[in-house]
Amino acid sequence: MTEPTTTRPLIDCGAGVTLERSVPFTTSDGVTLIADHYYPPQPGPNPTLLMRQPYGRDIASTVVYAHPAWFARHGYNVVIQDVRGRGDSTGDFYPFRHEARDGAETIVYLRTRPECNGRLGMYGFSYQGLTQLLAAAEQPEGLQCIAPAMAACDLYHGWFYRGGALRLASSLGWGLQMLKADARRLNLRDASEKLERAWANLPAQYLETPYAAHPAIHSEGLPTYVRDWLAHDTPGDYWSALDVSTKLAQITIPALHVSGWYDTYLGGTIDGFLSLLQHAEHQYLLAGPWIHIPWGDRIGAANLGPAANLDTDAILLRWFNHWLKDTHEFAHEPRIRHFALGANTWHEADAIPTPTHMLYLHSDGRANSSKGNGALSPHAPTTDEAPDLYNYDPEVPVLAPGGITSASGPSNQVALELGNNVLTYTTAPLTEPLHIFGSAELTIHFAHSAPHTDLVAKLCDVSPNGDATFLCIGILRSQSLSLNNTVTTLTTNLSSRPERSEVERPASAPAHAQGSPDAIREWRLQLEPTSAMIAPSHRLRLELSSSAYPLYERNPNNATPARDATSWTWQRTTNTVFHDTLRPSALHLPIAKECA
Repeated sequence: MTEPTTTRPLIDCGAGVTLERSVPFTTSDGVTLIADHYYPPQPGPNPTLLMRQPYGRDIASTVVYAHPAWFARHGYNVVIQDVRGRGDSTGDFYPFRHEARDGAETIVYLRTRPECNGRLGMYGFSYQGLTQLLAAAEQPEGLQCIAPAMAACDLYHGWFYRGGALRLASSLGWGLQMLKADARRLNLRDASEKLERAWANLPAQYLETPYAAHPAIHSEGLPTYVRDWLAHDTPGDYWSALDVSTKLAQITIPALHVSGWYDTYLGGTIDGFLSLLQHAEHQYLLAGPWIHIPWGDRIGAANLGPAANLDTDAILLRWFNHWLKDTHEFAHEPRIRHFALGANTWHEADAIPTPTHMLYLHSDGRANSSKGNGALSPHAPTTDEAPDLYNYDPEVPVLAPGGITSASGPSNQVALELGNNVLTYTTAPLTEPLHIFGSAELTIHFAHSAPHTDLVAKLCDVSPNGDATFLCIGILRSQSLSLNNTVTTLTTNLSSRPERSEVERPASAPAHAQGSPDAIREWRLQLEPTSAMIAPSHRLRLELSSSAYPLYERNPNNATPARDATSWTWQRTTNTVFHDTLRPSALHLPIAKECA
């Protein structure tokens, strides 16, 4: 092996791998970034793998990846670096803000080290995934491939907000976690104690109103980034300055994108893959049945079968061997490898289908709860079906899949479906398998009595015994409706249906000026993607409500920003779903090739 130039002792990690701890690198603006370097037993120079993360470099994402020493045993230098302001690195931490330049400069530096042969790759998930995308957009010489897992290119739409609604549980929860480390680093004892108390009872923090004034994020001396996330509730320069949403054309190297059907950043990961696929060669997607942490065959009590225990480390190793060692062992991998929920088997695809299979909503005006008569059918309405009405009260929201903890996974929704504040539309038992693969879309004619509201849609797989297994979810906030949503006026005579000719004011108008109580608009809502095989004798169910709390924040139904709302400002609304001959509402499903 080629010994690195150092006076620091090398630590024996076994099997010929050695570790050099606390290797410094100074950025162009004088910040010192600290990394641990693992060296392989093979004589060098060798390719280098880099992970940049904010959680402590000794952890090195080993909650889902093999230890860095494992990758080193396979012939790689592995560098795990604390990002600016975290661990032993100097500087101030502000999530994502400095990762593009710091990452690119680190790669330029690593490429000059004697143990490196000039070829580098990056890996890691979540925050570590976005550090790869940000560095890749800088196009540093030597970076030849990346493997971003469970990370979004667009922070607003794919990480913090969805359909205009804040992802409350993940945003506030992660923010508290990151601020805890800041408080300790800055020696802010009072702030640390507040944050630790909040962390010890995390679900209770989602109940705090107004959550923008949560005392744990306002302690004197703490960074402002959590408050900034809440304040910037619309897309714009704040977010694009932190992510790669406006720099996608600058990412041209091969990327292996890894996502989980129950991951928080699922939609953002797949949207990023699809966006990069439009202009960058060699983009691949591995979509498994996993939550954010861990990746395996169990989520709670659910058993996803032995195939869910995919050896992602072996796949990652083949990926890097292909691009950094010219072994060509990834050459015959499919563009997309995805796990079909229900069947619990892996499938291959060249592309994600568009939603072309239509199922129309039907009822006689009482789709409320699973006891109602809501139905899904391939046939459009031919009669004047009565609309379905339900109430949404922010004080008593419909809970998210997983309940107040918002624990993701294939949870049974039968208890939630007993409430009349949920509409359900269900197919007849299937006679042949139906493989949904991609993002379903909902076109729905909808009205709300309050100035604003949310529409939440979920898909469930209903087994013969009545269990309703959660598959995917989507949300759209009335304040975020675009020009594509048309509007009519709700008259006192519901059988009177004026033509849809008047267009709602542009989305560029002030968000809180867009409220149109009792206007019937055509809403177009995209659900998060999935791959799910609905088996014969099973039924597919669409649930509609106006909340999935605390996965998403509660809409107060009026001009009060959700972050500032309390029980004093909450307003109830009666929401109406139309599905008649002039105003049909339909679910559009993407179907995998074998079922198309």
